[in-house]
Amino acid sequence: MNRFGRKIYFDKETGVVLVRTPAILGAESNSTIDQDFEIYAALNQRVRETVGVIQLEYGQYDEDFNTCETYRVNPTTLELEFSYPDPNRPTPEPVYRKSLSEEVESIKKSNLDTQEAVLQLYELVAVPATK
Repeated sequence: MNRFGRKIYFDKETGVVLVRTPAILGAESNSTIDQDFEIYAALNQRVRETVGVIQLEYGQYDEDFNTCETYRVNPTTLELEFSYPDPNRPTPEPVYRKSLSEEVESIKKSNLDTQEAVLQLYELVAVPATK
């Protein structure tokens, strides 16, 4: 069964998301960029060169989209950034950051690196030096 992820169309200068196409399960093919520019008014009103697009994998960032307040594309890195609800934030201004799913993966990798370093230190201390 064919699976196609979302496409995120954004303003190249500001990173503001213009259109997020839905993920598609079971279709023969995905729409092309040309077709999307014909279908979506927010795109066909724009100069094509001012619009960027990110093609996501099917299911990529699903949890982040479900829990975030808003999101954008960082115009410098061209990566998605999400703003999550924070009950302690006194202002309604969104605070953008990497997706939580990417942060969790980074923390997991860092944790594994730390465990490996501790194991190496333990082996150095626990193994008596041979003369």
